[in-house]
Amino acid sequence: MDRPSSTPFRFPVAARYAGMESSPLKDIFALAAKEGVTSFAGGIPDRELFDLGPVQEAYDWVLTHRGHRALQYGVSEGEAELREQAARRISRTLPTDASQIRVTSGSQEGLFVVAEALLEPGDVVLVESPTYLAAVQAFAVHGARMVGVDTDEEGVIPEALEEAIRTHHPRMVYLIPTFQNPTGRTMGVLRRRQVAEVLQRSDVPLIEDDPYGELSFTGSTWAPIASLPGMGERTLLLNSMSKLMSPGVRIGWIRAEGPILDTLAVAKAAISMQSSVVDQLTVARYLETADLDAHVRTVAEVYRERRDAMARAIAPILPEGAHVTHPDGGMFLWAALGEGYDAQTMLADAVEAGVAYLPGWSFFAEHADRSTMRLSFVTHSPAVIEEAIASLGEVIARHPR
Repeated sequence: MDRPSSTPFRFPVAARYAGMESSPLKDIFALAAKEGVTSFAGGIPDRELFDLGPVQEAYDWVLTHRGHRALQYGVSEGEAELREQAARRISRTLPTDASQIRVTSGSQEGLFVVAEALLEPGDVVLVESPTYLAAVQAFAVHGARMVGVDTDEEGVIPEALEEAIRTHHPRMVYLIPTFQNPTGRTMGVLRRRQVAEVLQRSDVPLIEDDPYGELSFTGSTWAPIASLPGMGERTLLLNSMSKLMSPGVRIGWIRAEGPILDTLAVAKAAISMQSSVVDQLTVARYLETADLDAHVRTVAEVYRERRDAMARAIAPILPEGAHVTHPDGGMFLWAALGEGYDAQTMLADAVEAGVAYLPGWSFFAEHADRSTMRLSFVTHSPAVIEEAIASLGEVIARHPR
């Protein structure tokens, strides 16, 4: 009888996951849970702000009146009631019916469904520089190559986008036009029109990610690029309930037109069969009976106060020449410390001092600015924010250029 090998068994890993023992999202949640550390690393809503009573009532109603159905298999496209409610919300700016909605388990799965449906190994995806790090990961594991497009204070620069399309012949363009993750920037109306014109001239599809758009601190809202003339048919618009109702529910959707809807349903079925029927029916009931808009206004007012607290606290601790964004909504500030600083190297000392952020290099598809950091202001009170940012200032001061 052969003796067992002393070498531990290791499963062979697919090449697309080689070197991915961890993931940016996993690391974010690890930092957020670290005892004694005030974490600005993740866009994690303050649980005290959840609309708990109406959500509980919605779950109770579903289990009481739709219990047998809620506990059964569903359909890959999503439950009819939720698709109807999603279409109703999108129709405020973009005429939509329930047949144009495909339900996903949060917008993160939505990105994976899109990648599964559209991408072949070797395809190029154009993204903002910087962009949402988990989108880069979702596209990369499908073999795509991300190319970063230059941005300014209003997001992607149309001329740079047009040049990148000419040069790289991308399969698609991925943008977050409103309260962008990680920078918090928002495209103005004129910029949106210019981007739409570029995409229509080049006949390249748009993946428009909009998980934060309703979290406005000014009362102003921005219609998606998909709502502009000629863009609805060439855009996959992703929305999520995670930042508005509850991240734990894991419900989002994709709005699309035409034959791609069937492909999205097939891709969804291959990935997860269907999203939780209980959660879908509960979100539908909540949207039907609760005042989500009033809840979002309440949350946005709290977030505005916290943004202001972080902006006040961070301004004096930044080195000369540094830059920080001042978003009109969403969840994030983006700070660039300037040449000579490395936010990744600095992180260990920051955590030791009791404060965490997310180093910005991971948000770049290429040519990363290692002096950058993303800080979320939504989780903690102004007093906690001010104290933790003061500690961060001491760390920055100990890391001269």
